[in-house]
Parts: sequence; structure tokens; C-alpha cells
Amino acid sequence: MIEPNPREDGKGRPRSDARTILNGILWILRTGAQWKDLPDRYPSYQTCHRRFQEWNRNGTMRNIIRSLANDLRERGEIETEESFIDGTFVPAKKGAQKSGKQSVGRVQRSWQLETATVFLSPFAQKMLHPMKSR
Repeated sequence: MIEPNPREDGKGRPRSDARTILNGILWILRTGAQWKDLPDRYPSYQTCHRRFQEWNRNGTMRNIIRSLANDLRERGEIETEESFIDGTFVPAKKGAQKSGKQSVGRVQRSWQLETATVFLSPFAQKMLHPMKSR
């Protein structure tokens, strides 16, 4: 699903391991933390965020979430018949309240919006909320 992506020009540092980056992205999605709070065991938050944006644009992130959800469903760990989109994963703004409206361009590029687009899949929300023991 995530193909190795070597640099075409052969210059610069090699790209970070995709699996480690995915684990960092999933940590952010699960915890709702800010990118800068990503633990040191993952690649830098800039690398993870940049790859999240890339995968979100090209559809890779949606495919990853669907595959993970399908795997969990097949193992009986989630039910995907019903899903709810809830914005509680978005952290509250800190500091003084801002006056005036943000520009439309600014809002469309926010990480919260990009994260929310991943959660538009009916499988994604369920993937993050496993079934409770009966």
C-alpha cells in the first residue's frame, strides 16, 4: 500500500521509513495532539505532517484507513454499520481569542481540516473506537 519512494535525483537524505511515519500519523490522529507534540520515537513532526499532507492529497491515507478498518472488521474488533463524525478530537485553541474572520484560504489549509477529511470515511471513526467487550 505504501510503496518505497526513493529520491529520483539521488541527492539529499534518504526518505524516512514510511511505516514509522504512518505510526506517527496514527498517534496524532488517535490522541488529537498537536503535530509539534509528536514523541521522539517517531520521525520529526515536520516529516510526518508533510507526508500526511502528501498521502491525504494522493488518496493514500484514505486507502490506509480503509485497509486498517477492514482488517479490524474482519477480526471482529469493530463494527462499521454505523458511524458518527464527532469534532471532539480537535484541541481547543490556546491564548487570547482572535478577532476577525480567518481568510478562506487559511482555513482550507489547516491541519484540522486535513485531519477531518480522513475522518469522512465511515470506516475511520470506527477504526479509532474499537468495540467494547460484551
